[in-house]
Amino acid sequence: MLKPEATSDQIKILCKEAIEYGFASVSLNPCRVKLASEFLKGKEVKVDTGIGFPLGATTPEVKAFETRDAIANGASEVDRVMNIGAMKEGDYALVERDIRAVCCRSR
Repeated sequence: MLKPEATSDQIKILCKEAIEYGFASVSLNPCRVKLASEFLKGKEVKVDTGIGFPLGATTPEVKAFETRDAIANGASEVDRVMNIGAMKEGDYALVERDIRAVCCRSR
């Protein structure tokens, strides 16, 4: 449920369906992680969110903060969106910093 116009009620319906049908996780925008994690507390369904979603064009530092915030709000999985422009132009140092910011410094 990554639509920007998703409502709290829609998130709760998604979570109920995830429980009912045995989904592994629900994928939500970061602003909805806390609601879903509270709703799913004690259930086996995980909460997933996108970091740098949808464009991947934020700085590694912003992605690190966003990851820490998502985890603090109950996310158990995060999907980082790569800085595609950096990759296309061969700026592998920035791509690596981007990955390390989420995978290493966010903990």
